[in-house]
Amino acid sequence: MAATDHSQQIKQDSQEYLITALLQLLQTTNLNDIKVTQVVKKAGVSRMAFYRNFETLEDVLIAYFKPKIDAEFKLVINRVPQNEKMTALGEFFSEISNTMALAVKRNYEFIIQNIFNENMTNFYDVVLNWNDFSPIQRKYWTRFMSAGVYAIWREWLVGGQKESLNDIHTLIADFQTATLKALENEKHR
Repeated sequence: MAATDHSQQIKQDSQEYLITALLQLLQTTNLNDIKVTQVVKKAGVSRMAFYRNFETLEDVLIAYFKPKIDAEFKLVINRVPQNEKMTALGEFFSEISNTMALAVKRNYEFIIQNIFNENMTNFYDVVLNWNDFSPIQRKYWTRFMSAGVYAIWREWLVGGQKESLNDIHTLIADFQTATLKALENEKHR
Protein backbone atom coordinates (compact mmCIF):
# COMPACT_ATOMS: atom_id res chain seq x y z
CA MET A 1 0.00 0.00 0.00
CA ALA A 2 2.80 2.41 0.89
CA ALA A 3 4.48 1.78 -2.47
CA THR A 4 1.24 2.65 -4.24
CA ASP A 5 0.89 5.86 -2.23
CA HIS A 6 4.49 6.74 -3.02
CA SER A 7 4.05 6.12 -6.76
CA GLN A 8 0.86 8.18 -6.76
CA GLN A 9 2.71 11.03 -5.07
CA ILE A 10 5.50 10.83 -7.65
CA LYS A 11 2.93 10.91 -10.46
CA GLN A 12 1.17 13.91 -8.91
CA ASP A 13 4.48 15.71 -8.40
CA SER A 14 5.47 15.03 -12.02
CA GLN A 15 2.16 16.43 -13.24
CA GLU A 16 2.59 19.57 -11.14
CA TYR A 17 6.18 20.07 -12.33
CA LEU A 18 5.12 19.66 -15.97
CA ILE A 19 2.19 22.06 -15.58
CA THR A 20 4.39 24.66 -13.89
CA ALA A 21 7.11 24.28 -16.51
CA LEU A 22 4.68 24.69 -19.41
CA LEU A 23 3.01 27.71 -17.83
CA GLN A 24 6.44 29.29 -17.34
CA LEU A 25 7.42 28.64 -20.96
CA LEU A 26 4.14 30.14 -22.14
CA GLN A 27 5.14 33.45 -20.57
CA THR A 28 7.51 34.01 -23.48
CA THR A 29 6.61 31.46 -26.16
CA ASN A 30 3.50 30.52 -28.14
CA LEU A 31 2.09 27.06 -27.42
CA ASN A 32 2.69 25.96 -31.03
CA ASP A 33 6.42 26.74 -30.65
CA ILE A 34 6.98 24.77 -27.44
CA LYS A 35 8.25 21.20 -27.62
CA VAL A 36 7.84 18.41 -25.07
CA THR A 37 11.62 18.32 -24.74
CA GLN A 38 11.65 21.92 -23.49
CA VAL A 39 8.91 21.21 -20.96
CA VAL A 40 10.52 18.09 -19.50
CA LYS A 41 13.90 19.79 -19.29
CA LYS A 42 12.41 22.77 -17.45
CA ALA A 43 10.32 20.48 -15.21
CA GLY A 44 13.30 18.27 -14.37
CA VAL A 45 11.48 15.08 -15.33
CA SER A 46 11.95 12.48 -18.06
CA ARG A 47 10.08 12.24 -21.35
CA MET A 48 8.71 8.97 -20.00
CA ALA A 49 7.24 10.86 -17.05
CA PHE A 50 5.61 13.26 -19.46
CA TYR A 51 4.03 10.49 -21.53
CA ARG A 52 2.94 8.58 -18.43
CA ASN A 53 0.88 11.62 -17.48
CA PHE A 54 -0.06 13.33 -20.74
CA GLU A 55 -0.29 12.68 -24.46
CA THR A 56 0.07 16.29 -25.64
CA LEU A 57 0.96 19.73 -24.35
CA GLU A 58 -2.73 20.60 -24.68
CA ASP A 59 -3.45 17.82 -22.16
CA VAL A 60 -1.14 19.56 -19.69
CA LEU A 61 -3.16 22.76 -20.01
CA ILE A 62 -6.42 20.86 -19.72
CA ALA A 63 -5.15 19.30 -16.48
CA TYR A 64 -4.46 22.81 -15.19
CA PHE A 65 -7.62 24.62 -16.32
CA LYS A 66 -10.34 21.97 -16.17
CA PRO A 67 -10.47 21.55 -12.37
CA LYS A 68 -10.53 25.33 -11.89
CA ILE A 69 -13.31 25.97 -14.40
CA ASP A 70 -15.27 22.89 -13.31
CA ALA A 71 -15.20 24.09 -9.69
CA GLU A 72 -16.71 27.46 -10.63
CA PHE A 73 -19.52 25.83 -12.58
CA LYS A 74 -20.15 23.46 -9.69
CA LEU A 75 -20.85 26.49 -7.49
CA VAL A 76 -23.46 27.72 -9.95
CA ILE A 77 -25.04 24.30 -10.52
CA ASN A 78 -25.23 23.57 -6.80
CA ARG A 79 -27.02 26.88 -6.32
CA VAL A 80 -24.58 28.25 -3.79
CA PRO A 81 -25.99 31.44 -2.23
CA GLN A 82 -25.48 34.50 -4.44
CA ASN A 83 -23.02 36.28 -2.11
CA GLU A 84 -20.81 33.18 -1.80
CA LYS A 85 -20.99 32.54 -5.54
CA MET A 86 -20.06 36.14 -6.39
CA THR A 87 -17.14 36.06 -3.92
CA ALA A 88 -15.86 32.80 -5.41
CA LEU A 89 -16.32 34.07 -8.97
CA GLY A 90 -14.51 37.30 -8.09
CA GLU A 91 -11.55 35.35 -6.71
CA PHE A 92 -11.56 33.04 -9.72
CA PHE A 93 -11.63 35.91 -12.23
CA SER A 94 -8.95 37.77 -10.31
CA GLU A 95 -6.77 34.68 -10.51
CA ILE A 96 -7.48 33.90 -14.16
CA SER A 97 -7.53 37.37 -15.76
CA ASN A 98 -3.79 37.48 -16.53
CA THR A 99 -3.87 33.85 -17.60
CA MET A 100 -6.74 34.60 -19.98
CA ALA A 101 -4.85 37.46 -21.60
CA LEU A 102 -1.83 35.18 -21.95
CA ALA A 103 -4.01 32.40 -23.44
CA VAL A 104 -5.20 34.82 -26.12
CA LYS A 105 -1.64 36.03 -26.80
CA ARG A 106 0.00 32.56 -26.78
CA ASN A 107 -2.63 30.68 -28.82
CA TYR A 108 -4.14 28.34 -26.28
CA GLU A 109 -7.42 30.11 -25.59
CA PHE A 110 -9.24 27.33 -27.46
CA ILE A 111 -8.47 24.98 -24.56
CA ILE A 112 -10.16 27.27 -22.05
CA GLN A 113 -13.08 27.84 -24.40
CA ASN A 114 -13.61 24.10 -24.96
CA ILE A 115 -13.67 23.43 -21.21
CA PHE A 116 -16.05 26.36 -20.75
CA ASN A 117 -18.36 25.05 -23.51
CA GLU A 118 -18.47 21.57 -21.96
CA ASN A 119 -19.40 23.11 -18.63
CA MET A 120 -22.07 25.34 -20.18
CA THR A 121 -23.69 22.33 -21.86
CA ASN A 122 -23.65 20.43 -18.57
CA PHE A 123 -24.99 23.48 -16.71
CA TYR A 124 -27.96 23.90 -19.04
CA ASP A 125 -28.66 20.16 -18.99
CA VAL A 126 -28.84 20.28 -15.19
CA VAL A 127 -30.75 23.52 -14.63
CA LEU A 128 -33.20 23.61 -17.55
CA ASN A 129 -36.13 21.37 -18.33
CA TRP A 130 -35.72 20.52 -22.00
CA ASN A 131 -38.88 18.42 -22.34
CA ASP A 132 -40.77 21.12 -24.25
CA PHE A 133 -37.96 21.85 -26.68
CA SER A 134 -36.76 20.04 -29.79
CA PRO A 135 -33.27 18.57 -29.92
CA ILE A 136 -32.36 21.24 -32.50
CA GLN A 137 -33.52 24.05 -30.20
CA ARG A 138 -31.64 22.56 -27.28
CA LYS A 139 -28.42 22.03 -29.22
CA TYR A 140 -28.26 25.41 -30.91
CA TRP A 141 -29.59 27.52 -28.05
CA THR A 142 -26.97 25.97 -25.77
CA ARG A 143 -24.22 26.63 -28.31
CA PHE A 144 -25.47 30.18 -28.86
CA MET A 145 -25.57 30.93 -25.14
CA SER A 146 -22.22 29.29 -24.49
CA ALA A 147 -20.53 31.35 -27.21
CA GLY A 148 -22.21 34.55 -26.04
CA VAL A 149 -21.48 34.05 -22.35
CA TYR A 150 -17.88 33.13 -23.13
CA ALA A 151 -17.49 36.22 -25.32
CA ILE A 152 -18.82 38.47 -22.55
CA TRP A 153 -16.54 36.98 -19.88
CA ARG A 154 -13.56 37.09 -22.26
CA GLU A 155 -14.16 40.73 -23.19
CA TRP A 156 -14.60 41.67 -19.55
CA LEU A 157 -11.47 39.82 -18.41
CA VAL A 158 -9.18 40.90 -21.24
CA GLY A 159 -10.65 44.41 -21.31
CA GLY A 160 -9.56 45.18 -17.75
CA GLN A 161 -12.77 44.37 -15.83
CA LYS A 162 -14.06 47.95 -15.92
CA GLU A 163 -17.64 46.97 -15.11
CA SER A 164 -18.53 45.37 -11.80
CA LEU A 165 -18.74 41.59 -11.57
CA ASN A 166 -22.34 41.95 -10.45
CA ASP A 167 -23.21 44.06 -13.53
CA ILE A 168 -21.70 41.45 -15.86
CA HIS A 169 -23.43 38.62 -14.00
CA THR A 170 -26.79 40.42 -14.24
CA LEU A 171 -26.28 41.17 -17.95
CA ILE A 172 -25.61 37.50 -18.70
CA ALA A 173 -28.64 36.41 -16.66
CA ASP A 174 -30.81 38.92 -18.56
CA PHE A 175 -29.55 37.62 -21.93
CA GLN A 176 -30.19 34.02 -20.90
CA THR A 177 -33.70 34.80 -19.70
CA ALA A 178 -34.59 36.86 -22.80
CA THR A 179 -33.28 34.33 -25.31
CA LEU A 180 -34.92 31.42 -23.50
CA LYS A 181 -38.24 33.30 -23.55
CA ALA A 182 -37.77 33.91 -27.28
CA LEU A 183 -37.18 30.20 -27.78
CA GLU A 184 -40.30 29.38 -25.76
CA ASN A 185 -42.34 31.88 -27.82
CA GLU A 186 -41.09 30.26 -31.03
CA LYS A 187 -42.69 26.94 -30.12
CA HIS A 188 -46.06 28.62 -29.55
CA ARG A 189 -46.21 30.09 -33.08
